[in-house]
Amino acid sequence: MKILVINSGSSSLKYQVFDMPNENPICTGLVDRIGLDTGSVSHKVFKDGAQQTFSIQMPIPDHEVGLQQVTSLLVDVEKGVLETLDEVKAIGHRVVHGGEEFASTTVIDAQVKDKIKELFALAPLHNPPNYTGIEVAEKVFPNATQVAVFDTAFHQSMPPVAYRYAIPKELYEEKGVRAYGFHGSSHQYVSKKASEYLKEKSSKLIVVHLGNGSSITAIKDGKSIDHSMGLGPMGGLVMGTRAGDIDPSIIFHLINERGYSAKEVNDLLNKKSGLLGLCGYSDMRDVKQAIESGDSDATLAYEIYAYRIKKYIGSYVAVLNGLDALIFTAGIGENDAEMREAACKDLSYLGITLDSDKNKLRSNAIREVQAADSPVKILVIPTNEELEIGQQTYELVNT
Repeated sequence: MKILVINSGSSSLKYQVFDMPNENPICTGLVDRIGLDTGSVSHKVFKDGAQQTFSIQMPIPDHEVGLQQVTSLLVDVEKGVLETLDEVKAIGHRVVHGGEEFASTTVIDAQVKDKIKELFALAPLHNPPNYTGIEVAEKVFPNATQVAVFDTAFHQSMPPVAYRYAIPKELYEEKGVRAYGFHGSSHQYVSKKASEYLKEKSSKLIVVHLGNGSSITAIKDGKSIDHSMGLGPMGGLVMGTRAGDIDPSIIFHLINERGYSAKEVNDLLNKKSGLLGLCGYSDMRDVKQAIESGDSDATLAYEIYAYRIKKYIGSYVAVLNGLDALIFTAGIGENDAEMREAACKDLSYLGITLDSDKNKLRSNAIREVQAADSPVKILVIPTNEELEIGQQTYELVNT
């Protein structure tokens, strides 16, 4: 059964085509730097044991343009893997926010779409492009079953002490105001791979997912028990354009004393803050280039980014009452050795000591980067949200 997985992030769109139950994709791709001055498409095809890679540089103003380019590539005579789009029997969509209504993978219908739209305000950078992906896919693949895999589902195991806020309880009971958690497909996939690698069913893990959006999860025995993001995917770690944790007094100061509207503050914290607000660059690759040229704002942004990670590691070691493995994943987590080193610096009291030489080695496999005498393992595990989404989609439509 051919299954297409669409993973729309805030500034990127990843896709894979699987011939399930085979877990090896027949095609993968990345539409990157959406909304920036220069965009790119990297499209890889796997045939007869060989890999072909095609790269396209083009303006990609929004996710709809990116998806249209993807579908063209899939049926291209030279670059494609499908004779017709009807070969795709199901499409698994990553959807960031599912509220409390969706605790599992769900076939998409009109009611599900309406709920995804209702949650736009809680995930303004993600649910709209997720919804766009669904709308475009319905037009292009009218005979395929559309399936939603929600980021929030994995975190439904968090206990009330972790997901409730210290606000009047009717806001939770009547309005659903609570912490939901995000990047669930990534945290679930990586934690499963870690448990398999460690050969331990019972384990205490901290997964650090670092990309344009970043989050960190405390995982005990395979279940999420605390997570850095909350009602929406804005809190916690510093991100590309999102502020992460912030004193709520700042919001009221901006509105009451500085004349900002609520919408302007929301846009400020979601789209103009984080790395972008600190130094003018939202992409970590651009931040590092600026550091190399002597940009002091970029240096400070990098240090703040790492400092926030360290604070969460310390708090989650306390929540777990110990730690078996600290795991880095996603684009920055997997590829930025300097960030891993900065985030682990001076954590030896917690049993976390990095080996600088091991940390600099690159590999697509799971690798250990801790020092020989480190009680806690430090792992770099490539995430594969698309495979997790594909497997969940296949299980749902194949039952």
